[in-house]
Amino acid sequence: MKYFDRITGLPNKLLFFDRLKTALADAKRSDTKLAVIVIDLDNFRTINDTLGHDVGDKLLLQVAEKIKGLLRESDTVARLGGDEFVILQTGLKDINDVTKVAERILEKFRNPWFLEGREYYITASLGISIYPNDGQDEKALVRNADIAMSRAKETGKNNYELFMESMKKKMIDKLDLENDLRHAIEKEEFVLFYQPQIALATGEIIGVEALIRWQREGVGLVQPMEFIPAAEESSLIIPLGEWILRTACLQNVRWINSGIKPVLMAVNLSAKQFQQRNLVEMIEKVLDETGMDPTLLELEITESTAMLDVDFTVKVLKRLKDMGIRISLDDFGTGYSSLNYLKILPIDSLKIDKSFVHDLTSSPSEEAIAKSVINLAHKLNLLVVAEGVETKDQLELLKNHMCDKVQGYLLSKPVPPKEAEILLRESQNGLERFRG
Repeated sequence: MKYFDRITGLPNKLLFFDRLKTALADAKRSDTKLAVIVIDLDNFRTINDTLGHDVGDKLLLQVAEKIKGLLRESDTVARLGGDEFVILQTGLKDINDVTKVAERILEKFRNPWFLEGREYYITASLGISIYPNDGQDEKALVRNADIAMSRAKETGKNNYELFMESMKKKMIDKLDLENDLRHAIEKEEFVLFYQPQIALATGEIIGVEALIRWQREGVGLVQPMEFIPAAEESSLIIPLGEWILRTACLQNVRWINSGIKPVLMAVNLSAKQFQQRNLVEMIEKVLDETGMDPTLLELEITESTAMLDVDFTVKVLKRLKDMGIRISLDDFGTGYSSLNYLKILPIDSLKIDKSFVHDLTSSPSEEAIAKSVINLAHKLNLLVVAEGVETKDQLELLKNHMCDKVQGYLLSKPVPPKEAEILLRESQNGLERFRG
């Protein structure tokens, strides 16, 4: 019990560090290399929060068995704690020895995990440090592998990174960013911009998507891709997400009260927001307090978020739909989608990812994908929104393929509330600006 993990039966942190210390002494004497690989499961907290710790423990046991099956007898795999594992690989002849192990692990993790008779997609992020280049003692090697693992998460997860000295500075910058984010929420340094969504049949603005910006002190206007991942990882996305929803709803109510014809307000929900236990209650409270009509709210969740636990997703979305809220599946075609699930997900629209739209006019395969998605969606009685429309040729192709709604820089970039109001009034007064 002192040296082995209760759940997985693997060596624990204490035994791992003991073995690493011994291996380092051997490596120094023999002038050989060794590697430390830190493995962290992506979205493991979702399993614990939605299915319970018993199911989470079963997943940890499966992970332990899968990793052990990929290693040599001389390698050590241990559980550091939580959803973090670590591998010690000795006698390295070449850096490829360790990267091949990392690639094998990632490949295995791309297969679904079966828990309680259902399948789930849980990937992993890996960080690698190598003795003697990346550290001379146990703590430095594990710490630097952990820093590399964090970098793998920042660059999209389901990946591995080799430690580099420059990562230390990035880690310090990240900690500074999280600290500034906390203060920014308290000081209300955030603003919402709004990007119009245009109906291709009429050319009229029928919705706007709320997009957050950070007016960071001493820096200026910061785009969401630069701070949302940090907010997500630190759980600051929960209070920030509620602020976005409340602010967007209040803005829509103000526009309606000023005489603007009601339009849909689209608000994004991140993976962590979607998994919070009181999500539906929080949304009900915001709608009640702002006086926003639920039928004018469209919540966007990404395909990968929806697929984390389909049963849980269906349950939550049905509750939201019962309130009159519309649901859009964002980034469609970029994740682990199964067409079988499309017919059971209670959604109203699909959003074609901008990566497909970008090459629409130059790649026949991308055009074929977009056309197929539109046809499929329509047969399922779903609307289709194409984002990232930047050229007239893209717009014409989407029109020809009967896409329902579009948004993108060709029509309007995201703009502050006052500019958005001007665009809404112009559109509703019949101006030709958005009619292509």
